[in-house]
Amino acid sequence: MFYSSASFNPTFHTGRNDDGSWSQYSDASQINHPESLLDILDHEDNAHFNTHIKASLDLGHGLSIAAFGSYSYNVVNSSQFMPVYVWSHGQIYRGETKVEDMLGNFLISYERNYGQHHIDLLGLGEVQKTSQKEFHTTASNLSTNDYGYHNLQAGAERLWEGTSSSYEDPRMTSLLGRINYNYKERYSLTINARADASSKVGKNHRWGFFPSVSGAWVVSDEPFMQPAKPYVSNLKLRLGYGLSGNLGAIDSYNSELLVKPNGVVPVSGSPTVTLGIIRNANPDLKWEVKSTFNMGVELGLLNNRFVITADYYKSKTTDMLYMYNVTVPPYPYDKLLANIGSMKNSGLEIGIGASLINKRDIDFNANVNIAFQQNKLVSLSGQFGDDYLTAPSMSAIGTLNGAGFHGGYNDIVYQVVGQPLGVFYLPHCTGLVMGEDGMYNYEIADLNGDGVKDVATDRYIAGQATPKVLIGSNFSFRYKDFDISLQVNGAFGHKIYNGTSLTYMNLGSLPYYNVLPEATQKNINDQTATDYWLERGDYLNFDYLTIGWNVPLKKTRYVRNLRLSMSVNNLATITGYSGLTPMINSNVVSNTLGLDDKRTYPVYRSYSLGLSVQF
Repeated sequence: MFYSSASFNPTFHTGRNDDGSWSQYSDASQINHPESLLDILDHEDNAHFNTHIKASLDLGHGLSIAAFGSYSYNVVNSSQFMPVYVWSHGQIYRGETKVEDMLGNFLISYERNYGQHHIDLLGLGEVQKTSQKEFHTTASNLSTNDYGYHNLQAGAERLWEGTSSSYEDPRMTSLLGRINYNYKERYSLTINARADASSKVGKNHRWGFFPSVSGAWVVSDEPFMQPAKPYVSNLKLRLGYGLSGNLGAIDSYNSELLVKPNGVVPVSGSPTVTLGIIRNANPDLKWEVKSTFNMGVELGLLNNRFVITADYYKSKTTDMLYMYNVTVPPYPYDKLLANIGSMKNSGLEIGIGASLINKRDIDFNANVNIAFQQNKLVSLSGQFGDDYLTAPSMSAIGTLNGAGFHGGYNDIVYQVVGQPLGVFYLPHCTGLVMGEDGMYNYEIADLNGDGVKDVATDRYIAGQATPKVLIGSNFSFRYKDFDISLQVNGAFGHKIYNGTSLTYMNLGSLPYYNVLPEATQKNINDQTATDYWLERGDYLNFDYLTIGWNVPLKKTRYVRNLRLSMSVNNLATITGYSGLTPMINSNVVSNTLGLDDKRTYPVYRSYSLGLSVQF
């Protein structure tokens, strides 16, 4: 609705027509009359039941056992109705999803002190089973809008591909062993050994083994540090290395040869559903594995009035999952999910906490966390059995779409081997040039030096979509019974593509779409995607401000505490970005990464008053 409201030409007819419908404009593709969208019904009903039971027994001498079991049941009913003047011929959608989840585990632990030695042992076994059932159906060609979504028979057509149902039942078994050892409360060592088996991976690799080890040394408790105790209240060094597994990219039955209904054909005069292979079997499908090395230091000064932490990590993901194009034959299907790729991540996280003022009537505390992060896609190609599978070294993951775009070179964000995940790969705009019609166009540079300016081939890596630096902080101040707290966060080192301005600054969008008031001054009649609208995404956001008053009370039998508070959310943002907000998707790799493309709902500011009474 926000998208259509912004893109719809405000000079077009408003209000309902005489027959109760709304005027739509077919030349304005991908948007509707914004008021007509208020008639869409899009509802979801959710019912959830959860129960669990736990039993524990202390066997004495530091030995104990525990058992835990849980069961949850979730039902989601989805209903949608789109009138004929919003969706061609109208549409009704009804669907239901049921999910049952059962989990059980058994734990045994042992904890004991032997003089200055402390040992903590733990063993855990766990099983989990999930079943999901889903169905939906769609009806179209409505003869009336009066029924909403309550009468599927109101739709004359129920297409074969509009009705579907599915069932899946993934299972997982996990075993975990952990050893904690501590000597003199200064030296500690932790060893974890975890093994997980999932039905989602291939039969040749059901189990994944993920060990880890970490240690810590409290240097400040050493005898040689005692002279520094008045100043250095805590100094601790940490070191660790471990493996972790990920199944996020694997759905149920991804490792198996999958046959599914794929259409209806006439056989002997009767409609018959055909079956086809839509997934190759891969018995070697396995866990993605991330190996991580980390080291850290904790420093507390002046009785921990000042606390500084620093953590450095470096990780590499191997057996990374990717969908490859394969030849038919020998494969029965032209796509194969396989573990071949790899990528690297590294970063430094610094935390600073300070109790700057600590008096009876006044306190001031500040905490700041800064994270420096970087990643690189190392490889996507490699050996798979007897075959060498390759993937494009460069592929688009983010594309401009919507009002005014009807094809062309609109790819903006790319996945490039050897680069961070999500980089801008664009033509370079050298400026605006006037055309024969007196309007301006984006002039691009001949980057490859072939003498031809081509938006498809003259491109360069213009920056990354993910921030290089993240900042989070909070500040609190108290004076007697009054207190103020402020939360601030920020992101730096990344860029944002302002596709909203590219679209709404194009006078060629008239008369079917809206434009910005500044468009008549720029006089641009071009929607070529170049780096002209690529901007720095740095921002500092004052996220939350709270002012409180703990009201002084005389002794009373009834009210123990009375507090008044006022809060403001999204107080202000400091940024050089010219769009509505720099707080878009700058972290999750998807088709929206780094793109401000007309559909970003504007951030809002909220105010709240609070009253807390304790009796």
